[in-house]
Amino acid sequence: MKVPALDREIGIEVYATKTRGIGGRIRHFPDDFKVGEILNDGSKAQIEPQSPNKISERGRNLLCVLVKRNLDTILAVQEIAEKLRIDPERIQIAGIKDARALTAQHVTISRMLPEEVTKTGFASLGLYPIRFSNEKMSPSLLFGNHFNITIRNITQSSRRIHDRTERVVKELAGLGGCPNFYGHQRFGTIRPITHLVGKHILLDEWKEAALTFLAKPSPHEHPESRQVRERLWSTQNYKEALHDFPFRLLYERLMLSHLARRSGDFIGAFHRLPHKLCQLFVQAYQSYLFNRFLSHRIMKHLSLKEPRVGEYTIRIDDEEILALPLIGYRQSYSGGEEGEIEEQILDMEGVQPERFKVRGMEKISSSGSLRSALTPLIGFQITKSTRDSANPEKKMISLEFDLRKGSYATVVLRELMKPEDSAAAGF
Repeated sequence: MKVPALDREIGIEVYATKTRGIGGRIRHFPDDFKVGEILNDGSKAQIEPQSPNKISERGRNLLCVLVKRNLDTILAVQEIAEKLRIDPERIQIAGIKDARALTAQHVTISRMLPEEVTKTGFASLGLYPIRFSNEKMSPSLLFGNHFNITIRNITQSSRRIHDRTERVVKELAGLGGCPNFYGHQRFGTIRPITHLVGKHILLDEWKEAALTFLAKPSPHEHPESRQVRERLWSTQNYKEALHDFPFRLLYERLMLSHLARRSGDFIGAFHRLPHKLCQLFVQAYQSYLFNRFLSHRIMKHLSLKEPRVGEYTIRIDDEEILALPLIGYRQSYSGGEEGEIEEQILDMEGVQPERFKVRGMEKISSSGSLRSALTPLIGFQITKSTRDSANPEKKMISLEFDLRKGSYATVVLRELMKPEDSAAAGF
């Protein structure tokens, strides 16, 4: 079954299931893709704000629910910090949420009172105090996410939609779960270049990293953005680009404002970006490598459930689960045949584990870790197909399911939909 070019660009080179897809499109509206965060203690971030309780106690960190629509998480944190007039480092999150979606997640703000939050108006998001906490929000507190997703523009019959969906879910259950690929949003859905920037950084190619971030165009982005990038790619005139780049390209303009004054200081230009964004470049390249490792394991018909001698495992819910490496300066290859796959891919990429200690920007270095090869599909439900309200001649369905932290709903959706064009299908 043919895999879309966009999937291959981010290292996903194969489907794990053989059943034909239902097609369709996601994210026709932002509210078609709803995400609610679930903490280990069972707390759920609600998209619809609950009636506020009076918070009488005091604590080091104020726990809030952040609700955003069509907004990047890092930009949301920046907006909160600016409105509250605090350092962004005082705001902690457990994970990055989809930008093209309606999402609810937990944040903690250190040394903050509920009334300071409630009296502050936010233009493009909602922030609702819940209680005080002695812990800062971090990935260790996160269980996973609840997804409520509408797929529109389906041309298949109702019977075929439900039959194919059930067969794909059954196939995934037979595998032991869904392959735990990193989804499209990890790399940039409209312009998947974050891993390319990360690779250049690791190879100490700072100029190439900057030009890739600033000037590499995408056919899927806004025509104005594509045109100014193409011009910068050919001229490398940073002053001119600063004048031309639209204000919505905030991060690019931050770098360009530096390069317009110091045209050769590419490391300095990256230092103008939020620290979390620079970390994402390196992490995206790790994710790309992981996707390639997992793709090649599937293509070689190696089990995703049963670890072999020399392979890594991690313990989840008292069970040893097969894991593949997120390569870093302290995390090298697996053993056995899997290790041969990984070493061959890194040789092709021209990158070795020690490169993940970044010279010139040490804080974004990564020691590496492990990631499970599979993720369970929890509580999957599908509604009866109905006429698509946005495309009356087509059909729509809604899906609900939970995934553990770090797992991507779009990876499940691509197995169900098997789109010919991932970008056109809303991925």
